[in-house]
Amino acid sequence: MFKQLISFDKMITPTIIKILFWVGVGISGIFAISSFISGFGIMFMDNGFLGFLTIIMGFVIFAVGVLFSRIYCELLIVLFKMHEALASINRKLDQKD
Repeated sequence: MFKQLISFDKMITPTIIKILFWVGVGISGIFAISSFISGFGIMFMDNGFLGFLTIIMGFVIFAVGVLFSRIYCELLIVLFKMHEALASINRKLDQKD
């Protein structure tokens, strides 16, 4: 296992990408909660309709943030899957020689 890490045969970045996805979900959640709190503040202090729109925007921020985070991480993982497939093909070709 250690030899694979040193020789770069095994990639550790796919695991880091999964952690990056959850960090993106957390950041989206923080922005959404911030929007909810602001929306309630605006709703009760100033303008009810604008506050309601801000609360709805919190849901949109969370949904779009999670979606973009997922798409970005999937695209990165696709690159590593392509690398694994090419490495597998290379090993098979080396075995034939």
